[in-house]
Amino acid sequence: MTDQPLAVDTVLVPVDGSDESVEAVEYAAAVAEKYDASAHAMYVFGEDIVRGIETGAVAEDDVLSETEAFMETVQAIADEYDVDLSTSNAYGFSTTRKTQHPGSAILDTAEDLDADFIVVPREPLSGEPGEVLEKAAEYVLLYASQPVLSV
Repeated sequence: MTDQPLAVDTVLVPVDGSDESVEAVEYAAAVAEKYDASAHAMYVFGEDIVRGIETGAVAEDDVLSETEAFMETVQAIADEYDVDLSTSNAYGFSTTRKTQHPGSAILDTAEDLDADFIVVPREPLSGEPGEVLEKAAEYVLLYASQPVLSV
């Protein structure tokens, strides 16, 4: 019998460069530290960025530079908690797949990683605050098979 009723090996935290995502990373790192788990930060690109990249209106290299800079902040937080961190990027929207949105991208990544726990920021994940809850946190809360902490 274990002292902890929940076994966690991997904590997934979707981010988008916002202050809310930094807070979610802090919670994810704390959970990972508590359970001696690793963390995975997934940078989710919003609809405007995805459309901009696909149409050439936004330089993909610029987006990647901004993403890498933010992920350095994420890595610093993981280092503070002495948590192993992996990262990835994902389009939160698709102009060709109607069913792809931030919530589904998060859950697909959780499945791929075999994540045991998800920490999701309530806002912004790109867009208006109310819109984000509908697009990501609410969807993840409703359909995730893992425990979810929405911060």
